[in-house]
Amino acid sequence: MAELITHYIGGRFIESVRRFPNVNPVDGTVVGEVCEASSAEVDLAVQAARDALAGDWGRCSPVERSDWLRKLADGIERRFDEFVEAEVRDTGRTVRQARTLDVPRAIANFRFFADLVRQAHTECFETVTADGGRALNYTVRKPLGVVVAISPWNLPVLLFSWKVAPAMALGNAVVAKPSEETPSSAFLLAQVAHDIGFPAGAFNVLQGFGGQSAGQAMISHPDIDAVTFTGASATGAHIMKTVADGVKDVSFELGGKNAAIVFEDADFDAAVDGVVKSSFTNSGQVCLCSERVLVQRSIYDRFVAALKARTEALVLGRPDDPAADIGPMVSRTHQAKVLSYFELARREGATVVTGGEAPVFGDARDEGFWVRPTIWTGLPDDARCLREEIFGPVCHVAPFDTEDEAVARANDSDYGLATAIWTQNLSRAHRVSPRMRSGLVWVNTWYLRDLRTPFGGVRQSGIGREGGRHSLDFYSEITNICIKV
Repeated sequence: MAELITHYIGGRFIESVRRFPNVNPVDGTVVGEVCEASSAEVDLAVQAARDALAGDWGRCSPVERSDWLRKLADGIERRFDEFVEAEVRDTGRTVRQARTLDVPRAIANFRFFADLVRQAHTECFETVTADGGRALNYTVRKPLGVVVAISPWNLPVLLFSWKVAPAMALGNAVVAKPSEETPSSAFLLAQVAHDIGFPAGAFNVLQGFGGQSAGQAMISHPDIDAVTFTGASATGAHIMKTVADGVKDVSFELGGKNAAIVFEDADFDAAVDGVVKSSFTNSGQVCLCSERVLVQRSIYDRFVAALKARTEALVLGRPDDPAADIGPMVSRTHQAKVLSYFELARREGATVVTGGEAPVFGDARDEGFWVRPTIWTGLPDDARCLREEIFGPVCHVAPFDTEDEAVARANDSDYGLATAIWTQNLSRAHRVSPRMRSGLVWVNTWYLRDLRTPFGGVRQSGIGREGGRHSLDFYSEITNICIKV
């Protein structure tokens, strides 16, 4: 029997009449049924969150909240294999990735914010007035209230936990919605919360779609206090317009059209391997992936040839295949979107170095949502394929001559999330990095994260920063208290 994935509201698992299928992208089979929340379930969840804030959850100290988050992390660890299975079933990613990245990072997120809230401190200033008097000014952090957290399908449990962990660490009550494409790990987390006796209403999970469904009802609800969202830039803009009248706090991590810059003095093999990783990890379905690769002309031809060879060596395999490097797109709709850009690239004049098509396996995978890793060259910088986020296993490689040219072309984008720079020249690294119009700059690496550092983008890549104290700042209201001595 296919699994039924329900909502979790006020400490109870609740079904709804409307449902939709959960589809395995590897072969297109239906692996479960998911309840779709209506405005009625949204109302219940928001009220449950309000009740939690007025009740036991609202009375928890930072240390008690920290303990609860650690219990959630321990619960994920106890059911580690189930979380791996859920991530693989919903996304088609390799078991290796789920075991080494997605689930461990979710555990780390809860433990990191559990520790952070224990160590958090506020400010205190002694003020001397003009008449010789004194005053003490100190700040206190208070929860925002009810936080709506909407997470994407590309890194389901990792990004879901990245939102709900800091929100609850700061004492907020959460109404969260995973993507309709990847509902399983959030449902599992609700089971963990239920099993450990997590305070009812502090953590609520709604399943369903975005526009004209659960997501729209959540962001337009009058009794919410903030929205944190990761996903498409257009959706972020819509959320902003929706919450503007209520002046709700927002934190957005949106799309990217990221550049990698490879200078002629780079460690050549490391740069090739790095660009393969930054372009094709998770089948290119990461907002941080490099879709635009700029290579200094003196090494350009050699680099394209090496990148082609490394890309063609990638294995498109089933999730449990130890040799597999690449999985499918998350859905048939997304596969069609990526393939439509492949056709557009040809019309715009691209040279297809490798890939550019859906593979044919001759087995059940042909019913899945696969796309072959693809490299293009020859497009002008104003081509749509170089301006719009594709979110698939694709990159375009173009030559450049000077440092200034590379910086200008990398920055010529409506987005500004991440840049990867490959050079062994320390002065160049320090010189170029601050010039990049992006929230993150990696030098001779990619996707290396310290959870204490700020994460976020500029322009259409997002608003605000999360990570470390930056998460503390977003998920809390800071009040200054001035006492005359």
